[in-house]
Amino acid sequence: MEPPPLPRRLDDMNVVVAVGSLAWLAGALALLAASLATGRPLDIWFTTCVAGAVLGGIGYGIFRWQRAAARRGARGAQQGLD
Repeated sequence: MEPPPLPRRLDDMNVVVAVGSLAWLAGALALLAASLATGRPLDIWFTTCVAGAVLGGIGYGIFRWQRAAARRGARGAQQGLD
């Protein structure tokens, strides 16, 4: 028996990566605001959130690059990224 397909919002990588990256960015902004309000220095949590947002952006760029290569029929492109 085959499992049912995922809903479209969970199957679309653009949405998944964008929401994840924005969540990391929102966390970084919240920690920055808290740091400014309390006068405490930024810590590893802020750095982790910034790294998550940056890596999500880089991953999204690589995904778009591979998808474009697959669509134009490049030999080295990953398959199945329609």
